[in-house]
Amino acid sequence: MDRRFTAGLGLILAVLVGGYTLSCGRNGAAPGGTAPGQPKHDQAVYAKETPASGDSTFLAADLSGFPHPTDPVEFTKLFHLPPVMQGKTGTCWSFSATSLLESELRRLGRAEVKLSEMHTVYWEYVEKARRFVREKGASFLGQGSEPNSALARIKQYGLVRETDYPGLLDGRTAHDHGPLFREFRDYLNGLAAKNSWDEAAAVAGVRAILDLHLGRPPDRIQVDGRSLTPLEYLASLGLRPDDYVSFISFMSLPFYTKGEYRVPDNWWHSRDYHNLPLYEFSLALLRTLRKGYSATLAVDFSEPGYLGESDVAMVPTFDIPSAYIDQSSREYRFTNGSSTDDHAVHCVGYLESGQGSWYLIKDSWENAWWGRAKGYFFYQDDFVRLKCLMFMAHKDAVKEVLAKFTAAE
Repeated sequence: MDRRFTAGLGLILAVLVGGYTLSCGRNGAAPGGTAPGQPKHDQAVYAKETPASGDSTFLAADLSGFPHPTDPVEFTKLFHLPPVMQGKTGTCWSFSATSLLESELRRLGRAEVKLSEMHTVYWEYVEKARRFVREKGASFLGQGSEPNSALARIKQYGLVRETDYPGLLDGRTAHDHGPLFREFRDYLNGLAAKNSWDEAAAVAGVRAILDLHLGRPPDRIQVDGRSLTPLEYLASLGLRPDDYVSFISFMSLPFYTKGEYRVPDNWWHSRDYHNLPLYEFSLALLRTLRKGYSATLAVDFSEPGYLGESDVAMVPTFDIPSAYIDQSSREYRFTNGSSTDDHAVHCVGYLESGQGSWYLIKDSWENAWWGRAKGYFFYQDDFVRLKCLMFMAHKDAVKEVLAKFTAAE
């Protein structure tokens, strides 16, 4: 999830260029290159990679004449705290999961609390190091992870507030984990080169690196005159990490069974993912929102229709027409590497209309601040069906779906 949004475009275009000639697509006025009376084809244009880019461009969808939301006020919104930037880090998994829990506090009738993302990040690094040593170097090392791993760390180590542990030292106001991760990786690779697998010593060394860059997490915090450990604070909030479930939709697993989400950022090889057919996967997400629950999503954002300056994520017809998005086309893109687990976000609203559904996304990555809706994206339902690889929500929001897994067992 720490890949930049331009990664993989060459592969995408090489694989999908044939889709441009298909005749079905959205209805509307025919643009240049489309015969009058024929279904509309989206056009491609070269756009700047970032607003500050010079000559650096990527092939993007031209949204001229493409109807889409332009403001978060158009959506049915679920409570959430304002968007915050993750900076130069690969920690979207923690930002999205933390935001979900902040929203859950309000849903549960609790007070608004800004929780610390970096407290979870600190302990995730520790557990990555621990597994790396136990697996004798055979465990993936990266900044990325998954939202359910964030909840596993929260269950293990608890929570603190942002003010208790911001993870910013020496007056810094923005996160940059480049130096931290290089030291972390080089230290562990150095142990591997020496065949040194002393777990306690390795964890101590990693914690020294983390303490230098993020600060030492507090053993206790003061809350309303009480001294609480992070685990005691978690219990006082009434949040239960085990109450959240994750869903995927892949043909490689039997439907209505649990299995592994096979991406590098699932570094601990969690098999707690519930596999649904695509139609039920997308419907379960929409029904979750309708019931007043928000959700985290894992998405591929290295796409020509993922446009920060327009706040929009859509699927252009030159990639694949809407009518052709199905279980097979989704699976094809995952197996050939053109759909990748790039990023995690928090879905905090929805919009239903005669032209389809849209999803309001609270996003921590920098491109969510390029457009007018600072910190937000608007995801088209086609994009979710094709490029949303996982979602996680409270189990009460998906009772009917989970019952099918029990029946299958």
